[in-house]
Amino acid sequence: MPERRYNPLVCTLAIYFRHSANLPLVVAANRDEFYTRATAEPRLLAVQPWVFGGQDLEAGGTWFGVNERLTVVGLLNRRSTAGPDPTRRSRGLFCLEALQRGTPAEIVEWLATLTPTHYNHFNLLAANAAQAFVAVNHGARLSIVSLSPGLHVLTNADVDDLTCPRLARAHRLFARLSPDIRDASRLPPALRPILADHELGDHAHDPTAALCVHTEAYGTRSSSIVALDSIASAWRYWHAPGPPCVTGYVEAQLPGAVAA
Repeated sequence: MPERRYNPLVCTLAIYFRHSANLPLVVAANRDEFYTRATAEPRLLAVQPWVFGGQDLEAGGTWFGVNERLTVVGLLNRRSTAGPDPTRRSRGLFCLEALQRGTPAEIVEWLATLTPTHYNHFNLLAANAAQAFVAVNHGARLSIVSLSPGLHVLTNADVDDLTCPRLARAHRLFARLSPDIRDASRLPPALRPILADHELGDHAHDPTAALCVHTEAYGTRSSSIVALDSIASAWRYWHAPGPPCVTGYVEAQLPGAVAA
């Protein structure tokens, strides 16, 4: 049915900002997408600074990645009353360009030059060990929400909007992660049961209410977990190239990182 194209995909990002001294930044992300959209698994996307992330083979951009300046950026389509305008510029290219800017502070400066109407609605996370924010494109205007230390969850609505039943449930699940985790290698087994969760709660009629989504046209295509190790001043990056309910996480080999 054509109208499915106007059903906003509900990718999920959980951000643990300064949650642990050893791991000041952890991000867990499920990517929901149409099965027919061609993508490539995480790879080196740019140099100087280097950028590592998945790639959308239709438009050439990315939805999630990390860079040499120890910054992570993730982009989610934002819920809107109208469908996306196909004449507007790719949001994935915008996400890639944000990663190439460097640190969150540098991305904020760059965002001041953005014309929001050039893009469809989005939520953009940018974070490092010192700063984290979500840039929200409402269509005609752009706003920036600074994130305080702790857990934050982002979908296709406002960050931490607990009036959204799906987001509220996701927040409860992600809150189970212990802040005492010091070894980053413990993150994939701790987070996978959450990212693979199929419970629908009171929304049995809506398969997109689960964190791990399976529908006829689209679903959870992949899942990623990244952690910033404060001791090594480097990223750890795990990726599942399929729904995490049936696909294991494999650690990616990243280029060497330098501190910002």
